[in-house]
Amino acid sequence: MAKTLRISCLLLAAFSTVADAQAPTVTFAPTSGVPTFAKREPVLRVVPGTIVETRTFSKPGDYYEPAGPGPWPGEVGPFYIEGATPNDTLVVKILRVRLNRDTAISAINPTGISGLAADGRTRMMNDPLPARRWVWQLDRQRNVGILDLPGSRSKRIEMPLSPMLGRVAVAPAGEESWGGLWPGNFGGNMDAAEVIGSGLETTADVTFQFDLVKGKTIRWPRIEDATHIMVAGSVRPLIDAFRIAHVELIEWLAADYGFDRLEAFQVVSQAGTARVANIVDPNYTVVAKFPKSLLPK
Repeated sequence: MAKTLRISCLLLAAFSTVADAQAPTVTFAPTSGVPTFAKREPVLRVVPGTIVETRTFSKPGDYYEPAGPGPWPGEVGPFYIEGATPNDTLVVKILRVRLNRDTAISAINPTGISGLAADGRTRMMNDPLPARRWVWQLDRQRNVGILDLPGSRSKRIEMPLSPMLGRVAVAPAGEESWGGLWPGNFGGNMDAAEVIGSGLETTADVTFQFDLVKGKTIRWPRIEDATHIMVAGSVRPLIDAFRIAHVELIEWLAADYGFDRLEAFQVVSQAGTARVANIVDPNYTVVAKFPKSLLPK
């Protein structure tokens, strides 16, 4: 029996640069990946407040190799946070994401996970798109991705990189097990944004800090950065993901920031923004955002 507890959905403090200088620090080198989000024996145990320096898992011949395609190497984890219970909220601060290779892979899969093409779940009249794989060059010094476009007029494109972790999760409830492509109320594959079915898939060194909010639960992943608070809703149809994200955001403003519920509905309608974060996974994801500048001091 796996010992990892399901905590009440994760709270992400996205790309925070603030960490306690006195916090304990652990270095973890992953040696394997797992294909599903599920309860299983933890690979690391830490106390709340611990900073973990680690990296995404990769092995020779896997998906990230330019000569591929190889198999997806899986996710790292789970980490067990001592003292956590299902009545608590897990706080994950992403302190640093640093790319550690010079290429990234993006691909079309004919059996598909793109909302713009036929896929394996919904029958359509058109034929599947052909398989195609692009190898991007990463200039880590300039923080740009570079792709040759032999069939296009410009022949080459450069764009700024915004490193992210596409998959962050807690163990799903009960005995549930979800494949690595799934997002849900447990977190999971919450890439933002994807349309083709693949981001620029690569590897990185990552620094986290874990903490707990004791005695408080949330239903869906909450995200913060320097400018916004956000909620990610992941489900099909897309309109229900939109509804979930906005209802949860309104209830967050009411519960934690002192807004009347209907007045929160009003200000989210006027000042909030929404992003369709992915239409490629088995569930679709919408992120509802509210500016921190409008929160009470």
